[in-house]
Amino acid sequence: MSTLQEIEAAALRLSERDRLRLADYILGSLPPPPDAAASTEILVEAARRDAELESGQEHPLTESTFWAGVRRRP
Repeated sequence: MSTLQEIEAAALRLSERDRLRLADYILGSLPPPPDAAASTEILVEAARRDAELESGQEHPLTESTFWAGVRRRP
């Protein structure tokens, strides 16, 4: 059995809480994905748009207006 297989087997014997802590620790040790900045920008834009809707500054599309716009796209 390889070292990796031994570690995997040991990790799977941990409690769910400890496996979550281990997964969080391991994921936190990795560099962010190459498109992480783009993901952050998308979330910032989504939050901005949500705030506009919540404040009443903008109004949501009706379902029929949405689908009419989708049909017009090539």
